[in-house]
Amino acid sequence: MIKLSALREKHPRFIYEKYDWKISSSGLEILFDFRLMPDIKFQPKILIENVRQAQIEKIGKRTLDNLVFNLGLAEMISYWKAACSPEIMINAGPLSAEQKKWWQWLVINGLGQFFYENKINFNEPKFLKITASKPAGSTLSSLKISEKIMVPMGGGKDSAVTLEILKRAGKDLVCFALNPTRDTEGIIKAAGCKNPIFARRQIDPKLVELNQKGYLNGHTPFSAYLAFLTTLSAALFDCRHIAVSNERSSNEATLKYLNKNINHQWSKTFSFERSFRKYSQKYLIRQSDYFSFLRPLYEIQIARIFAGFEKYQLIFLSCNEAYKTYSGTKTPTGTWCANCSKCLFAFIILYPFIAKEEMIKIFGQNIFENKYLLETAKELIGEKPAKPLECVGTREESNIAFYLSLAKARQELPNSDLPLLLAYFEKNIRPEKKNWPKEAEKMLSSWNKQNSLPKGFDEILKRSCQIK
Repeated sequence: MIKLSALREKHPRFIYEKYDWKISSSGLEILFDFRLMPDIKFQPKILIENVRQAQIEKIGKRTLDNLVFNLGLAEMISYWKAACSPEIMINAGPLSAEQKKWWQWLVINGLGQFFYENKINFNEPKFLKITASKPAGSTLSSLKISEKIMVPMGGGKDSAVTLEILKRAGKDLVCFALNPTRDTEGIIKAAGCKNPIFARRQIDPKLVELNQKGYLNGHTPFSAYLAFLTTLSAALFDCRHIAVSNERSSNEATLKYLNKNINHQWSKTFSFERSFRKYSQKYLIRQSDYFSFLRPLYEIQIARIFAGFEKYQLIFLSCNEAYKTYSGTKTPTGTWCANCSKCLFAFIILYPFIAKEEMIKIFGQNIFENKYLLETAKELIGEKPAKPLECVGTREESNIAFYLSLAKARQELPNSDLPLLLAYFEKNIRPEKKNWPKEAEKMLSSWNKQNSLPKGFDEILKRSCQIK
C-alpha cells in the first residue's frame, strides 16, 4: 500500500466537476465526473430503470438537477478515499457553509472504519477542507406527492420484515433495490411486490485498478449513499415515505480509535437518520420522509418476527462475504459462508425461534459446531474489547441469543454433548441462571422510546410485535 503522505502530496485536490443525466429506453441514466488531481478521472454511472420523461416533467428539471447533484456528493466519497486529498473542490453545484459543514461531518464519521483500518489520523490539522466554486442558492423543492411508501430491499431478514408488516397493514408500497441479487429478487417476488424499482450502480473500473496498485481502500457509508439514491427515486415514483430497515442495535459503537467511537454501521444509526432527514427536508424535498421502520427494535426482536415469515427463510441471505469481490480478486459465491461473524450472529439470533433442522437447511450446517468461530463468538459477547467490524447486534443481545440458544439445545438434547460454541458459553460466560429468563424477556419486549417513526407507523409495528 502506498503511504498516505505520498498520496496526499501527489493528489492535493479532488474535484467534483459535473454531473449529467438523460432519459433513455432503459430509464434515467446518470453520469458523474470526478477528478483526482492532477490526472486521474473517474466517471461512475447509475441507471434508475423505467423512468419516463413524464416523471421528469412532473418533478421538474430544477428538482432533478439538485437531487442528482447531491447523489454525486454521496458517490464521490468512494473515490476521494483512494488518496484522501487535503481538499475537495465542488464545481458541480452550489453548497452553503452549513452544507459544507454537514458533508465534512458525513465524510469524517462515515469513513471512521476506513480511517481505523488504514491507520489514518483524521484529527490532523488541515486534514480535509471542502470548498465550492458556486455561491449558495435556494435548492429546496416542494412537491405534490402521494403517501406511498418506498421500501429499499436487500437480501436480508430486516427489509423482508419491514415489507411484510407494512404489506399486511394494507399500505401502498413500492419496492426498491440497488443492484438486486438473486436473494433480493426472490424476497420481492415472494412478497408479491409488483413493479419493483431497480437501480444499477456501476463503479468506475479505474478505482479498482488504483486499489490494486496500492491506493487506499476500505469501508464506506453505503447506507448514506442509499439515503440520497432512494430520496431521488422516491420523488420520481411519487412516494413521500422512505421506510428503511435499520434497527436499534446499529447504534452501538464497534470500537474506539483516536478517542472517537467507530461504528461499522454508522450510516444506519439514529444519529445519521435524524440528521439526514433534516438535511433532506431543508435542501432536497420539503415533504420527504426518510425513517427506519425497525428503529425501536433490537436485532433479536426482528429475528423473532422473521421466524414467523416462513416463505422468506430459504431465500434470504445476510452473509456479506457472499458478494465480496475484494477489488476484483474473488468471485462472489452467493451463499452463506458459515464462517464469518455475520453468519454466526444471524445463526444465534434465529436459532431460538426456528427448528434446528430448518436452521441447517438455511445455513448448510450447525454453525455452533464451527470451532473456527470461537474467537468471533468471544468478540460478539464482549469478551474482547471490539466487536467484529460487521453488521451485528449489541453485545448484550448476543449474550441473550446465546442463552436462549443454549436453553433450547439443552431442552432438545438433555443427555447429549452440546455443540462447541454453546458448550463454551455454558462453561465460561453464563451469569447466575436465575437472571437470564428475566433479562431475555426484558430485551425481547423492550421498545425504544427515542425513535423517529411517523404518526401511524408506530402502532403498526407495535401490533405486529405484540408489544404493549
